[in-house]
Amino acid sequence: MASIRKSGLNSMTSTKSILGIVLSLCMSLGVVAALGQGGIDLSGFSVIFVCWVIAFSANWIMFVPAYAYKTEHYYDLTGSATYICVTFTALACAPDLTARDVILGSLIMVWALRLGFFLFSRIRRQGVDVRFNKIKQDFWWFLMTWTLQGLWVFLTLCTAITAITSGHKQPLGLFAGIGVMLWLVGFSFEVVADRQKSVFRNDESNTKAFITTGLWSYSRHPNYFGEMILWIGIAMIAAPVLVGWQWVALISPLFVIFLLTKVSGVQLLESQALRRWGDDPEYRRYLETTPSLIPRLPKIF
Repeated sequence: MASIRKSGLNSMTSTKSILGIVLSLCMSLGVVAALGQGGIDLSGFSVIFVCWVIAFSANWIMFVPAYAYKTEHYYDLTGSATYICVTFTALACAPDLTARDVILGSLIMVWALRLGFFLFSRIRRQGVDVRFNKIKQDFWWFLMTWTLQGLWVFLTLCTAITAITSGHKQPLGLFAGIGVMLWLVGFSFEVVADRQKSVFRNDESNTKAFITTGLWSYSRHPNYFGEMILWIGIAMIAAPVLVGWQWVALISPLFVIFLLTKVSGVQLLESQALRRWGDDPEYRRYLETTPSLIPRLPKIF
């Protein structure tokens, strides 16, 4: 009876995973169809479509050895490398690079390189990402995870690669300046928050503790706040050259916010933290006095 029940659960997981893969491809192809209008083509295909192919195929290729060796060690590094490859492709295909295109490409590559090496160093140090313990044992579930990373890369980059490959060009203006400032604020938040947490975790006396110092005293997830802000900045830099159906590209910052608040970010970590420290009065006080995402302003007086 137990084996029958386990077989049924595995079958249900596989069905949901396959459905997730199909939905990811269909949804993203709909976005491709909208964004390709008004952009440049490459051998009869829109550059947006070429970027879509790279985003998914790079992750599927890396899935093969990852599943064979049942490892998640190169998952995050692959995601960052895919960001760079897709962005470089858009820049390489643009007939006339503008200052806006170079700024967008440079900011994305700096972010991807920093985050990729940070996450790869963390998984190498920890040895395992517990979120993948069950996932990497199941072919379809693990494949869906890599497919979702392809979706994550493509949708997050939508605004930037649409602007870079758009046939409608505009000089830089106030929107671009504000966008760069937002990116700098967001990037700084993410880098500093990640660094503070790494130092905290590397201290053996903090093995069973939760961080409440530095930026973490103003927000329970300052790194995620920073990431959201920097992608809003990217969208503001790109927005002035979007026309027609290309406005669909503004799904990028909305997707990042949804992903980090409802899927793999805040909600997931909050539930894990509650299981670990939910009975700790200090943690309950931290929950009550510290905003989940948007930092509270420090008291000056």
